[in-house]
Amino acid sequence: MDVDSQPKGASLSIGILIAVVSSLINGSTFVLHKKGILRSRERGCSYYLDVVWWTGTLFMIVGQIGNFLAYNAAPAVIVTPLGALGVLFGAVLASLVLKDHLNILGKLGCVLCCCGSVVVVIIHAPKAVTVTSRLELEERLSDPVFVIYALLVVLLLARLIVWAAPAHGKSNIMVYVAICSLLGSFTVPSSKGIGLVAKEVFVDGPSNSRALALLMGLVGVLAVSILIQFYFINKALESFSSNNFEARYYVAFTSSVILASAVLFREWTALTLPDIFAMLSGLITVFVGVVLLRISEEATITWNKKKTE
Repeated sequence: MDVDSQPKGASLSIGILIAVVSSLINGSTFVLHKKGILRSRERGCSYYLDVVWWTGTLFMIVGQIGNFLAYNAAPAVIVTPLGALGVLFGAVLASLVLKDHLNILGKLGCVLCCCGSVVVVIIHAPKAVTVTSRLELEERLSDPVFVIYALLVVLLLARLIVWAAPAHGKSNIMVYVAICSLLGSFTVPSSKGIGLVAKEVFVDGPSNSRALALLMGLVGVLAVSILIQFYFINKALESFSSNNFEARYYVAFTSSVILASAVLFREWTALTLPDIFAMLSGLITVFVGVVLLRISEEATITWNKKKTE
């Protein structure tokens, strides 16, 4: 028993350590991307040619790899809330690197967003239903409820990308937040599915054409989702501060992933009435945090205008 508990304890500790480091790395990516965008504007060139921007891109890749490793080494109920550390670290780093200071309302809003999201994740994560085989995954993916949900998300994304982003993206931060967070409905389930199906493909070999086709489909969905998300994250950072975008993005992305996971794995069937009230409390806390961030942003814009006059 002692022999078994030691590897589990070591794996948990390693998973927590990786999750913390990954959160800090992810929190720095928005700041580095924003810094690269500002540097490129000063030089009059594309930020694709800026070394700081590419450093942020490299950090983003490393951070996502770290998240994947952390989820395989520690329970999601521990790993997911640690993502809030990235938001707080990003706020501190932005004040140092970008001189992007939040006022007291902005700081409070940032903290409330993180706390509310953590409450929702903690209540949600233990209810997760584990899918252990490709056949189970295929059954869940073909469920009419999930199919309808996925179609609605795709239609909403198309509407946001084709119409809302060109018309209102530069003036309303929530357009880019909505696009990037809704893509989480596909990125996280696809990542989980890839990990499950890849085992069967590599064990049985390419002869298992059905498993191989599903794996390639999941990889395709993941790749497209990540590329679109990456594009609109940078579009958001072109027009808005990294602090305001990152806090909203963390909340919306986490909520989107939880909803997609609940629909795909039918997790609502395991929720109790106290769980529902606790999640509502967390969501209300998040809402208050977002409102405070909005008020802080408007106050900062007004103050900057008066300063330049």
